[in-house]
Amino acid sequence: MVANKRNAMKRKASDKAKEESSVSKPVPEEASSDNSAESDYESDKENLLGNIEDDADSSDSEGDEEYVSDDDEVLSFESVDSDFDDADLSEGKPAGKDEEEEEAEVEEDSDSADDVNSDSSPEEDEGDESSEGEEEQEKKKEVKGMDEKKVVRKKEKIVRKDSDDGASDAGDDEADAPKLGKIASVLANQEKKTRGVGIFPPAPPAAKGKARDEYAAGDTSDEEDIRNTVGNIPMQWYNEYKHIGYDWDAKKIVKAKQGDAIDEFLKRMEDPDFGRTVKDPQTGQNVVLSDADVALIKRIMSGRNPDAEYDDYGEWIEWFSSEVEKTPIRNIPDSKRSFLPSRAERQKIGKYVHALKMGWMKTRAEKARLEAAKKGPKFYMLWDTDHDQQEMRRIHDHVTAPKRALPHHAESYNPPPEYLFNEHEMAEWERHEDEPWKRKLHFIPQKYNSLREVPAYDRYLKERFIRCLDLYLCPRGKRTRVTVGPEYLIPKLPSPRDLQPFPTLQNLIYKGHTNMVRSLSVEPLGEYIVTGSDDHTVKIWEISTARCIRTIPTGDIVRSVAWCPNSKISLVAVASGKRVLLINPKVGDCVLVKKTDDLLAEAPRADTVDNERIQTAVQWGDEVTEEERKAGVRIVITHFRDVKQVTWHGRGDYFATVMPDAAHRSVLIHQLSKRRSQLPFSRSKGLVQCVLFHPVKPCLFVATQRHVRVYDLVKQELLKKLFPGCKWISSMAIHPKGDNLVIGTYEKKLMWFDLDLSTKPYQQLRLHNSAVRNVAFHLRYPLFASASDDRSVIVSHGMVYNDLLQNPLIVPLRRLEHHNRVNDFAVFDVVFHPTQPWVFSSGADHTVRLYT
Repeated sequence: MVANKRNAMKRKASDKAKEESSVSKPVPEEASSDNSAESDYESDKENLLGNIEDDADSSDSEGDEEYVSDDDEVLSFESVDSDFDDADLSEGKPAGKDEEEEEAEVEEDSDSADDVNSDSSPEEDEGDESSEGEEEQEKKKEVKGMDEKKVVRKKEKIVRKDSDDGASDAGDDEADAPKLGKIASVLANQEKKTRGVGIFPPAPPAAKGKARDEYAAGDTSDEEDIRNTVGNIPMQWYNEYKHIGYDWDAKKIVKAKQGDAIDEFLKRMEDPDFGRTVKDPQTGQNVVLSDADVALIKRIMSGRNPDAEYDDYGEWIEWFSSEVEKTPIRNIPDSKRSFLPSRAERQKIGKYVHALKMGWMKTRAEKARLEAAKKGPKFYMLWDTDHDQQEMRRIHDHVTAPKRALPHHAESYNPPPEYLFNEHEMAEWERHEDEPWKRKLHFIPQKYNSLREVPAYDRYLKERFIRCLDLYLCPRGKRTRVTVGPEYLIPKLPSPRDLQPFPTLQNLIYKGHTNMVRSLSVEPLGEYIVTGSDDHTVKIWEISTARCIRTIPTGDIVRSVAWCPNSKISLVAVASGKRVLLINPKVGDCVLVKKTDDLLAEAPRADTVDNERIQTAVQWGDEVTEEERKAGVRIVITHFRDVKQVTWHGRGDYFATVMPDAAHRSVLIHQLSKRRSQLPFSRSKGLVQCVLFHPVKPCLFVATQRHVRVYDLVKQELLKKLFPGCKWISSMAIHPKGDNLVIGTYEKKLMWFDLDLSTKPYQQLRLHNSAVRNVAFHLRYPLFASASDDRSVIVSHGMVYNDLLQNPLIVPLRRLEHHNRVNDFAVFDVVFHPTQPWVFSSGADHTVRLYT
C-alpha cells in the first residue's frame, strides 16, 4: 500500500508535466510521452501485476461503488486490491520488447486520459475557467477525445496479440487466461490508480449503456464502506446537513434526493425491485439486493446456517473416541481422603434418620399404607375432645367446641307456676311470630303430671340440625382483641351543658281527645296549637294554659293539620278522609278573623278551565252546611282518594296535598287566591309518602318509599335525586336555610343530608329502637327532634355553619319518654314552638305533651 501510494504521488507529479505538454503540443504527445512515462509505467506495472495473484485467492472486499459529488457527478471508487495480476513475474521469464512497448503505450495513454479526466473535476474546472479561459477547456476536450481513440486502438492490438500467442503457447496461456482477462477488463474500464484508489471517469450518456451497479463486484455486508471516510460515528449527526460525509479526496458526499409519499407510492407500484431495495446508512443510496442476498437473509431469519452449501444432516464426525482405553489418562495416586468415610454423607444420613424418627419422611411401606388409606372413605369427628395428652401435644391453638347452655326451670316437664305463660306473655309470644329472635324463650313452657305423659318433642330434629350448623360454621381461628378504650371509640362531642337551651322537662299535658292524636300544628305567633285525632274532631288549644278553646267535628279521621304560615290571615288546613277543609279558627285578633272571612267569602273569576284530569281528581266547593260554617269551615276541597298529608308553602298562598293511592295524581298543588289546582306530575315515580316545599327557593321535595326527588317548580325539571339507602321513608323536614334535610324511616334510622355535598347521607343516626314517625326542625334554634314508636322524643343539636367548608355539628341531647304505648303505637307527631325552645308531641295515648 505504501509503495503504491508513493508511486501514485510520483506519477501524479509527472502527470501534471505531461498535462502541460499535452495542452501545448497535442499532436506529438504519443512519441514524447514514451520516454518520460517509462519509469512511472514500470512502477505501476509492478503494482498492477503484483496484486493480481492475491485477487485470485481473496474476494474483492472493497468493490466498485458510486457516490454523488457536489455537482451531482457520479464517481466510482475501488480498493487497492483491484483486479490486476503480474503475468510476467508469475511466468518467470521476461516479456518481449514489442509487448512492453505496446503495454507501455496503452498504460501511458490510459494514464494521460485519466489524468485529464481526474484533473477536470468540478472544483478544478472552476479554477481553470478563472485562469486559462474557454480556449484551454476546448483544447482539453480535444485531447481527451484523441486519448480515448488511442486507448481503443491499443486494446484491439492487445487482443490480436493475445490471439496470435495463444496458438503457439497453449499450455502457458491456459494458466494466464484469467489474469489477462482481468487486465483486459481493467483496461476496458479505463482505470487509473491514484493513491491506491481507482477513480473512474464520469458516467457516459444514457444512450451508450446503463449506469454501473455499485454492488456488482460482490461487496459483503460485514466489511466497512470505504467511500465515506467519516469513520465509525453515528450517522444521525448529518441529519441537519445536505451532505452525509466526505470521500478520500475530502469532497462532500451529497445526500441522495429524498422523495415524498407520492414518489414512494409510485415506486411501490411501478418498480419491480421495490421490495428488495434497502437504504445504505453510510452513503444514503438505495441498494437493490440480489437473489443471493435475499436467499441469505431468508436463511438467517429462518434460523438456518447462512451457508447454502452447508449440510445440516451430514454424517457425524466423531471428534472424540467412544472407546474406553485401558491405559489411564492420569496416573495420580489416590489421596488418603478417598479411603476415609465422608463427613458430608454422614451428616446427610443423620438428617434422614432424624426425619424418619420425627415422621417427616416416610418409608415406602408407610407411603403405600397411607395411599391405601386415602383411597378409602374418611370418617372423623367434627369436634374432637382431644383430651388425650399425646394427641394434644402438637396442637398449640386448640379451639374447643361451643357448649350448649344448661337447661332452665322453664324447660322442665313440671315447671313452677311462675314460669308458665299468662295471657299477656302469651299475646307477646304470638305477636313476635314473624320475629322469633325477639322472644324471651324459644318454646312455650308446659306442665305435665308425670314424665310418662310428656309427648315427643316436635322441634328435636330442627334443633339438632341447627346445633350441627353451629358446630360446622363456628370460626376456629383465634382473633386478637383490639385493646381500644371506649373513650377512643366515642367521638369527641361538646357537652350538652354548652349547647343549651333545649327542652328537658315535661311541662303541660293537653287532654281532651278520645282517640289517638295523629297530627298537630302551631300558630305562627306561638299562642295556639291545633290537633287532629281519630275521634273525627279538630281541637284548638291555648298553649300557656292547656285549655281547649274550640272543637270542630270533621266527620272522618283527621290525618293531617297545618296552620297557614302567613301571619296576616288566620287559617287552618285539615285533611279529613277525602276532604281538605280550610277552617277559620276564630282565635286571636278579631280584625284578623274578620279579614280572613272577607277574603274567603267570594271566589274569584276563573279565566281558564281546568282539564278533565284535574276536574276528576279534585273539586273546589264553597257550599258548606250551616253547622260547619258555624264551626268555622269556609272552603271544602273534595279529592277522589283519601288525603294523607297537607303542607303549606312559606308564603301561605300555595299548599300541597298527598294521596298515596292515586298513582300519578298522588300529588296536587292548590292555589288559595285563585282557587284552582294543578297536577305537577304526569307519571308515577313510586308510592309517594310525603312532600315538602323549600323555605327559600321554588323547589318541591317529593319522598317516595326509597328515594327523595327535588323538582324545580319554575323550570319544571328534576334537580337531583337523593339516595337514603333505606326501604321505607316515613317523614322528612328541611332546615330553615334550605341546605340540609333530615329524613326519618320505619327502619329506626335518621338520615342527615347535606344538599350541597352529596346525594347520599352525610350522617346516619341510630337513636331509636322502633320506627321513626316524624321529624322537625326549629325555626330559630339549632335544634331538631324525632318521634318514634319506642315512646321517645329525642331532641338533638344540629348546628349548620355559614362556612361551607365546615361540616354540620350533630349532637343528641335528650331523650324524652312520657307517652304510653297503645297497640304498638306511641308518638305520632312532633313540632317545635316558633319562637321558644319548646317542643310538642302527640301520641297514641290520646294526649299532647309540651316539653320545655
